[in-house]
Amino acid sequence: MGEEKVSIEELSRKIDELLSVLNVISGDLAEVSKSLKAVSGPAAAPTISVSATEKMRSIKDVKQAFSSELQGMLTFEESENYIVVRPRRFLGSDNFAKIASVVRNVGGEYISAGKSSHFKVPKE
Repeated sequence: MGEEKVSIEELSRKIDELLSVLNVISGDLAEVSKSLKAVSGPAAAPTISVSATEKMRSIKDVKQAFSSELQGMLTFEESENYIVVRPRRFLGSDNFAKIASVVRNVGGEYISAGKSSHFKVPKE
C-alpha cells in the first residue's frame, strides 16, 4: 500500500509539471497567433490602421473564452480599460491554473492582492 501512495504522489507531481509546461506552451501559442494575425493583414495597409481597427473587448467576449463550468466560478466587471475577472469562491490549484491560462491567452494577467486578488483583461 505504501508503494501505491508513492506512485500516486509521483504521478500527481508529474501531472503538475505537465500542467505548468502546457500553460507555458499555451501562452507561447497565443503570442504566435497574435503575430500571425498581425502579419496576415493587408500588405498595403499601414500599421496605424491595423491598430485603429482593433475591436474593443466586452464582458461577453471575455466570458466566451471560458467554459460554462469556469464561468460559474467567476464574476466579470467592466472598468475603464479592463475587464476584471474575480473568483466567486476558492478556486483550488487546478481551476486557478485553467483560469489563468485562459486569461493569458486573451492577453490578460493575474493581480495578486490578498483577498482583492483578481485577473484583468485589457479591453483592446
